[in-house]
Amino acid sequence: MTLNLSAPGRALMDKLEAKKASVAVIGLGYVGLPLVVEFARAGLRVFGIDVDRRRVDLVNAGESYIGDIPTEELAPLVKKGLVSAHLPGKVLGEADCISICVPTPLRKSRDPDISYIVSATKALAEHARKGQLVVLESTTYPGTTEEVILPELAAKGLKPGEDFFLAFSPERVDPANSKFGTRNTPKVVGGYSEACRELAKRLYGLAVDKVVMVSSPAAAEMVKLLENTFRSVNIGLVNEMAIMCRKLGVNVWEVIDAAATKPFGFMPFYPGPGLGGHCIPIDPHYLSWKLKSVNYFAKFIEMAGEINTQMPEYVVELVATALNDRKKPVNGSKILVVGAAYKKNVSDCRESPALDIMQVLRRRGAEVSYTDPHVPELELEGKKLSSVPCDAKTLAAADLVLIATDHAAFDPALIAKESKVVVDTRNLLKHHPDPKRIVQL
Repeated sequence: MTLNLSAPGRALMDKLEAKKASVAVIGLGYVGLPLVVEFARAGLRVFGIDVDRRRVDLVNAGESYIGDIPTEELAPLVKKGLVSAHLPGKVLGEADCISICVPTPLRKSRDPDISYIVSATKALAEHARKGQLVVLESTTYPGTTEEVILPELAAKGLKPGEDFFLAFSPERVDPANSKFGTRNTPKVVGGYSEACRELAKRLYGLAVDKVVMVSSPAAAEMVKLLENTFRSVNIGLVNEMAIMCRKLGVNVWEVIDAAATKPFGFMPFYPGPGLGGHCIPIDPHYLSWKLKSVNYFAKFIEMAGEINTQMPEYVVELVATALNDRKKPVNGSKILVVGAAYKKNVSDCRESPALDIMQVLRRRGAEVSYTDPHVPELELEGKKLSSVPCDAKTLAAADLVLIATDHAAFDPALIAKESKVVVDTRNLLKHHPDPKRIVQL
């Protein structure tokens, strides 16, 4: 079947096929910067766009601030002129393709905050022209692409599918994953029209190994929400299983490992001190919020969210019980939190349950310190804290050690040997069983 493209669409397709198209990536965070690098590796000229002057300056100096992108990989691309970084402005009109990779947090009311998408779209609309492909990658509720971006660009007199081309392609970044990165993770794409789909497919086909097409932007938006809701619900289930196992005197980690030997019908998920990061604690609530507009209550999402949100408080109670068993109150006790980032081997503290736990412990009067080689400093309730060494002296000085993140840099044997008592929420000390001193989640 011959693809029916308008003149602007055919001109863009020709540029993409010849690898002569330029790309602007709005948002140079964990999603945007890796995408910039992959497009540049494909030989395209890439403009990185960010409102943060510091990020712009670092990229232009060839220095990476994202763990998954070594400076050694970024610097040569900058030197060759394939990558340059800019504040939002007229460069958005120069790019043939624009990918929007901005944050989409929740408000305190748990309503979606798409203000970053709106701001990026308005900045783009000021410089929009015929023949551009615009792809939203930020996780959001179904309908955002067509309800927010399309009208803003159409108001400039541009006709979607003919003058400009619109699609949604959910980001699938997993920080610190050594097996799957931007290139070898399949890319889902849903376009506003057939022309939009094919142009987006051609663009991403230059930077990723496999492109998976769906029928519409809304379908692609829903794909991302299903992926993270799946994880949230199953983590909520296994967190509740951990609570139940403790009440029944059973080791939940042993149960999961044994269940995981079943070659079909089971996928292991692991409990922890709560959910963290920008996606899993937030994305399901985008879907839940949207469904309220059609008078539907998302039961599984809300229940899983409730369980996962309560885990930091549950961990604090484990800490209080462990101290109480040694005739010590939380108030005045020295507690060392091992790991502040939300997951293993990353520096990202967004939504980290470790921070929630530290806040509750401080409010209860504990003297809280933390150790994390990936997070040298953090701010907690307006107070700046610095990471302390995870050495024998520091461990021994604490009344209790709480393992919140299982970074590879931590030495389980050292922690098990030097600590007075440990609450281990990550099964880091699984090879050092000592029920009298080590309390497992």
